Amino acid sequence: MKDNRQFSAGLGATLGADGTTFRVWAPNADAVFVTGDFNEWSEDATPMEGEDDGYWRADVQGAGAGSEYRYRIVRGEEAVSRIDPYARAVTNSVGNAIVHDPAFDWGEDASPMPDWNRLVIYELHIGTFNREEDDAIGSFGDAIAKFDQLKRLGINAIQIMPVQEFAGDLSWGYNPAHIFAVETAYGGPDALKSFVREAHSQGFAVILDVVYNHFGPSDLDLWQFDGWSENDKGGIYFYQDHRSDTPWGDTRPDYGRDEVRGLIRDNALYWLEEFHIDGLRFDMTLYIRTITGDEGSEDDALPEGWSLMQWLNDEIATAHPGRITIAEDLREKDAITAPTGDGGAGFGAQWDAAFVHPVRAVLTAEEDHDRDMSAIEGALTHSYNGDAFSRVIYTESHDEVANGRARVPHEIDGEGHAGWAAQKLSTLGAALVMTAPGIPMMFQGQEFLQGGWFDDSVPLDWDLSEEFRGIARLWRDLIALRLDRAGDAGGLAGHGVEIVHLDHEGKTIAYLRRAEGAEGEVLVVMNFAAQAREGLTVGLPEGGQWRLRLNTDWEGYSPDFGNHAAADLEVQEGEHDGRPYHAGLSIGGYTALIYTR
Repeated sequence: MKDNRQFSAGLGATLGADGTTFRVWAPNADAVFVTGDFNEWSEDATPMEGEDDGYWRADVQGAGAGSEYRYRIVRGEEAVSRIDPYARAVTNSVGNAIVHDPAFDWGEDASPMPDWNRLVIYELHIGTFNREEDDAIGSFGDAIAKFDQLKRLGINAIQIMPVQEFAGDLSWGYNPAHIFAVETAYGGPDALKSFVREAHSQGFAVILDVVYNHFGPSDLDLWQFDGWSENDKGGIYFYQDHRSDTPWGDTRPDYGRDEVRGLIRDNALYWLEEFHIDGLRFDMTLYIRTITGDEGSEDDALPEGWSLMQWLNDEIATAHPGRITIAEDLREKDAITAPTGDGGAGFGAQWDAAFVHPVRAVLTAEEDHDRDMSAIEGALTHSYNGDAFSRVIYTESHDEVANGRARVPHEIDGEGHAGWAAQKLSTLGAALVMTAPGIPMMFQGQEFLQGGWFDDSVPLDWDLSEEFRGIARLWRDLIALRLDRAGDAGGLAGHGVEIVHLDHEGKTIAYLRRAEGAEGEVLVVMNFAAQAREGLTVGLPEGGQWRLRLNTDWEGYSPDFGNHAAADLEVQEGEHDGRPYHAGLSIGGYTALIYTR
């Protein structure tokens, strides 16, 4: 395939000293015109000149920043009106493209992206994260207003669900109509830049969700863009056969076509370069690399989709080292995060189904005897290609708290989200996320026991942050440990995990966390039974004293908690759990104890 870098040169509307240059790809057109407020929306006053390979261009004096425009594309006796595929701004998803001036005062902006083994991600949805009662939808400005709470919480990366212009105002964002435009209802492109600039100033990296496994399917001007199609499919931007079909519509891009590959490549780099985004999370890559998700079938593979992901990751790693790409693939496939030189897709990390699904099953089991401690062991020790930080671990995400599932506290207690078991088990899950090897992620409102399920029309209930301020404090303390803010828990940033105790009958587990060359070994003891355990003995490989750093049963976290007594550990010689040393302890029901040495 030819070098697709050429496609980033001049496509869309480019401001110049005397006007605007418009350039578009429409290989089946007989004629193309620019129509806009600068020519009183004349259908034929501003013809575009044909170039090689199906490109069309026009230099238009009088068209400037803020000008609205569309393309009128003529093929035979038919004519269609289309929004520019590279439109940087639109009036709305079915309105007009807007000539956008990319100039923005970034000040001294610099990426605060930490090393990936020190990332703590907070996933949020702009439309529901924060909005006033009278507002139809939240905006970037509304989200900025809550940065102080996120700062207090201690996270260092914000992952936002898709903000590419979509149909209507209410959406999860996974129906992108115009992939270069920023959702108007959220505030548009400059508002997103302000969001990123302010996030950076507060110490937050920003990761953006992007959708390349399908477009639309509604309000999609890319569909039969220049009037041509085969088999009544989508035309030049889409496959013209069975490969176009996805679970979300008949709109899978044609990954084998250079111009489409160029569009997607340009879009990925656009967010990193023009908006200073620190990373991209790719929605359901399974449907970029396969047709139906049946990866066991050779006929189902999309090798050109695989090579596209490799190309994107190589381009990003070369041009923007340190930026992260995250795949949602959920098939526990090492190749997703393997280097492209070894045939892998080259992602920095992937959402780990081997963590979230077994852990949620254990947390939400109706009876203690059904809690599978081997599943917890497997979730702790799983990795991809031997790299613990090539996986993102979580108990809640936008997908896990919708589509027939609810928030973890609600799944535990269907009568409500604030009962003892709901509080205890959900925070036990939080402790597991923040102490297991991997990149921890939480979903908006998880820190204050948001119940129910995710709905793009229902805002977060921020009153809960006061009602459950103790739970928020517990999350805050866990994150502080995870990021070693006191300088004694460096082991949590390492790959090392050793299961030193596992009791299937008693539902207890203990594990050591280490980082090569770093101080601060960490011991985590967890009780997945409602009954407190007195005199629990845990085997250890070495002697010494362990300081108790966090007890999730502390009454300061909730008045409903038992405040079960726990203390520092004095390790003694004597074999237990197959280790030469041991220590005795007491632990509350559904509790985690975290020690440092």
